[in-house]
Amino acid sequence: MPRRVVDLRFSGRALLDIASYGRSAGRPLTPTQRRQITLTVGRAPEVIVKVSGGARSLRGVEAHLAYIGREGELGIETDNAFRLAGKTFQKQIVADWDLDLWAHRIQNARSIRGQRRPAKLVHNLIFSMPPRTSPDKVLKAVRRLAENEFALKHRYVMVLHTDEPHPHVHVVVKSVSEQGERLNIRKATLRHWREQFATYLREQGVAANATERAVRGQYTARKKDAIYRAIRRAESTHEQKEMADLANKSPTVIQRYSLGKEKLVRTRSQVVAGWQAIEYRLQEEGDFGLADKVSLFVARMPPPVTEQEQLARKMLRENPVRERTPLERTR
Repeated sequence: MPRRVVDLRFSGRALLDIASYGRSAGRPLTPTQRRQITLTVGRAPEVIVKVSGGARSLRGVEAHLAYIGREGELGIETDNAFRLAGKTFQKQIVADWDLDLWAHRIQNARSIRGQRRPAKLVHNLIFSMPPRTSPDKVLKAVRRLAENEFALKHRYVMVLHTDEPHPHVHVVVKSVSEQGERLNIRKATLRHWREQFATYLREQGVAANATERAVRGQYTARKKDAIYRAIRRAESTHEQKEMADLANKSPTVIQRYSLGKEKLVRTRSQVVAGWQAIEYRLQEEGDFGLADKVSLFVARMPPPVTEQEQLARKMLRENPVRERTPLERTR
């Protein structure tokens, strides 16, 4: 059986497994599956959930809390339904969570094992939606998610930010639960949180979706938050190095391009096959309207483009004298 490339999931169960080519043991598509298809081909706004880091020291925890709380001006919502504000609110949270005790225990344990770098005391999470989404509904959705995922286990606080066009909620979660279990955030964890976030938004009447990028025909590589912000400021040394390697036709960057392109094309082929099978199933079930939307959705998918190709195009825009990009000259 081929390895699954993409899953559309709901509540931890496979919703539309692309590797199965739209088959589900002959059973009709469920209302939940149809809703997911409709949201995806209708390009409903995609929720964003990401880990923006995590502090490994008490000073780091306090600094991040002060930052997201705007030095106590916004007010932090706690897991006990309280709101903390003021200049020293972050110290109150650190004390309430016994982080000084945990920091001491973690440091001792790491020292015994010969590990110099301490483990994270907290995880910093961001839940975001596109502009014009109701900030209050975003906060309510995140609040419900946090209650279901962390209540009576991991201590947490949250705060809504509306100083940017896209409303987003910062959540700080204590990495070790009250039962002494460490929170390990994996890709499956983030996928589950995205699904829950989208579900709670839809329950409030907000069109929200949570699908894999490849399913939507997108291949923009995820970057670390610091790199992303540096790129927006046009100050990214990472991007500058990549562009220099492209200009010099570095063997390393050309190899990455070749391998990446091959993988993208293969994945796209499997995704298209899956969507076409779903289209046929919808036709068999008499839902020709949704089947036509699936067909149009696939037809409008942009061609798969590697990160190196995107950088090469950017170089061409910035230096229009070049007739061809570095990558095009290597083909």
